Amino acid sequence: MTILGLSAGNPDGSAEILLKRALRAALERGADASLVRLDDLELPMRPVGPGQDAGADDGPWLWDRLMECDGLIVASPIYSRTIPGKLKLVADRLSGPAADVAFAEKMRATLAAGETPAVRFPYDERVFRPRVAAFIAVGGANTSQWKSLALPLMHQMTFSAHIAVADQLLVGGCGMPRSVVLDEDALVGADRVGRSVADQLGRAFDAVEYRGEPGLCPMCHLSMVVIDGTCVECATCGARGTLEVRDGAAVVCFDDPAAREHSLVTLAEKRAHAVEVQQTAAVQGAQAAKIERRAAPYAEIDLRVTPGTARPGRSRRS
Repeated sequence: MTILGLSAGNPDGSAEILLKRALRAALERGADASLVRLDDLELPMRPVGPGQDAGADDGPWLWDRLMECDGLIVASPIYSRTIPGKLKLVADRLSGPAADVAFAEKMRATLAAGETPAVRFPYDERVFRPRVAAFIAVGGANTSQWKSLALPLMHQMTFSAHIAVADQLLVGGCGMPRSVVLDEDALVGADRVGRSVADQLGRAFDAVEYRGEPGLCPMCHLSMVVIDGTCVECATCGARGTLEVRDGAAVVCFDDPAAREHSLVTLAEKRAHAVEVQQTAAVQGAQAAKIERRAAPYAEIDLRVTPGTARPGRSRRS
């Protein structure tokens, strides 16, 4: 059983130190582990296309590492309340239809029936491999408002591929480089993260136990919510609940199992989303000529300014 550690911070910085602690704890549990620094990779915004230098894009290599692992631990610093752009880019490259188990289910069934899919999406059988994950986010601030967006955005790494999250660790107060070594609770927490993943490698999604700090949402275990009257929606995963008053205090409740099924964590919601996207694409695909005709005039407008140009962009017709 193998665990992939993704480091989105500085080499041997606080985030990577906690990641190494977690991976070491996993090794002690008998797992194999490897660490990938995102700084070591070439990851353009878009995949390299045919005829281009394949060596300029390590995205396919990273995709294979994700597809072949049994566990995933992602560690990131916190920049301006959230995660660095390079980790957002990785999440964009590794999530979506190619990694989505619901899209893969549909494609597998279509191909097995000998049918031609209405909309063809990338398909990799390895998506169905059961995996378990955890997140570590480290910031300099102690106050919660400067750290609140980090963990929610990291969940993009696991939603599509239906990877069960076993733990997550949010650490503050690390203002100096590597200063996390002074925080014994953070170090112990990283050990827990490594054990939470290593002890559950190979388990089916529904059999994975969450062992991190509890949150309001029973699905993603975070506490960021959107409130509309008495209706509540988890801002991270979409689970639905209610805002109630109990003993004079406002309480967020996620008691309805059917409302929790709206969470992106559930396979039911992934399947509903896949159907929605495919139906929309099929309807719009039938209008390809109309779309091309209406979009053509916008291609004639060129207002770009690029490095090295001395003039502003202008319409090609001017």
